[in-house]
Amino acid sequence: MKKKIVIIGSGFSSLSAASYIAKEGFEVHVFEKNKTLGGRARQLKKNGFTFDMGPSWYWMPEIFESFYNEFGKTTSDLYKLERLDPGYQVVFGENESIHIGDSLEKIYDVFEKEESGSSYKLKRFMSSSKENYEIAVTDMLDKMPGISPLELVTPQTIRKIKYFLSNIKKDVYKQFKSPKLRQILQFPALFLGAKPSNTPSFFNFMNWVDFGLGTWHPKGGMYRVVEGMISIAKSLSVVFHTDAAVEKIQVDASGKAEGIIVNGEFIGADVVLSGADYHHTETLLDQNYRAYSEAYWDKKVFAPSSLLFYIGLDKKVDNLCHHNLFFDVDFDKHAEAIYDNPKWPENPLFYANLPSVSDSSMAPEGKEACFLLIPIAPGIEDTPMLRTHYYDLVMNRLEKLTGQKLKKHVEFTESFCVNDFVEDYNSYKGNAYGLANTLLQTAFLRPKLKSKKVKSLFFTGQLTVPGPGVPPALISGKLVAKLIAKKI
Repeated sequence: MKKKIVIIGSGFSSLSAASYIAKEGFEVHVFEKNKTLGGRARQLKKNGFTFDMGPSWYWMPEIFESFYNEFGKTTSDLYKLERLDPGYQVVFGENESIHIGDSLEKIYDVFEKEESGSSYKLKRFMSSSKENYEIAVTDMLDKMPGISPLELVTPQTIRKIKYFLSNIKKDVYKQFKSPKLRQILQFPALFLGAKPSNTPSFFNFMNWVDFGLGTWHPKGGMYRVVEGMISIAKSLSVVFHTDAAVEKIQVDASGKAEGIIVNGEFIGADVVLSGADYHHTETLLDQNYRAYSEAYWDKKVFAPSSLLFYIGLDKKVDNLCHHNLFFDVDFDKHAEAIYDNPKWPENPLFYANLPSVSDSSMAPEGKEACFLLIPIAPGIEDTPMLRTHYYDLVMNRLEKLTGQKLKKHVEFTESFCVNDFVEDYNSYKGNAYGLANTLLQTAFLRPKLKSKKVKSLFFTGQLTVPGPGVPPALISGKLVAKLIAKKI
């Protein structure tokens, strides 16, 4: 008889783990509290508009391709993928922006125009970034279950020790003088959930991810990735259950997870795996079985939360591309309001995503789908009044910086913020991206894939290894699947 594994949550890490585990011949059931699968990567469809509610950047395409290949598929079997040109633009003021093109040559030219001699510095910087990326992907990411510090010790990482003793901000400031170029080079570190000044230099491999590997878009939106992964899982007989909030993880007298309680019904299992929020998952256990205290979680550095607006516009928008970063205000002051003194920022940086600029399927003809994102500190107050204030603030700036009227062309607006992250995803303090990748929260220093107190209980996702982001989530699912297969 097949061993039965139940998985809590249906985000990227859970979908990845489900397929890897099912491939080993186990019976796999996935339980999702919401009506649709995909976790944070759900879609909002309204009046002919389509919005990815969560992840919107498709980076590291080879990680996705590698995942599909393990199940006899390729990316092209599941969706059409195109590299964006420009990958994104960074807006610094009125008529003042820099476009990041789809090749290193274009990017070198842009840097040289902004700061004489910077293209040569960038080439050296990118050489280091690429080398660190190859070490991270080949020697670390999918071979690092976070069990022992020795996982980090390889001939390659020993040579790179200095990159763990410095930080990204220091390195960037040492080599580049232009404030604009400095902000562009620090931007990818934000995907790791921490300030560049708190992110080890080794993670400059994100600049290779950005400039070297490029920014891509799956036609139809990021939810095509979710659908592709679901199709792979279903082909392996994974069973999905929606509207199925897990109320408790049942532990037997020997200290082994024996199943879950869903909607009042006990579901037995040989192994319980949670891809839901780690902190929330432990609250499903009796107190004596929780490995991490409230004090532990409270001391951790969490990635930001977000205030998001999903906006349907009845006209096409000028002067914007698919991805747009608005860095027209003080980067450090906004970061301080997130990490050092948590509060609502006075003048926030923000991000505007207009997928219909490059994908006509995302909005009705002649119209534009737009979502705006303001990074904010997790756990801060979230009220309708605050949402309205910041909507007006960023829309006014968007109009000014792009030289056009937009507010009068809004068909509808939906918002999503801290309270919704807690309600929909049981997210600790309403964080959006998980646990930041600081030096003291890397690899074996992150919460464990395997419970330290409950036998046959495992975890996956952005609060454990390797860390936040969609490609790391796919890898996290693979890592935990290996542990489970070894256990059984």
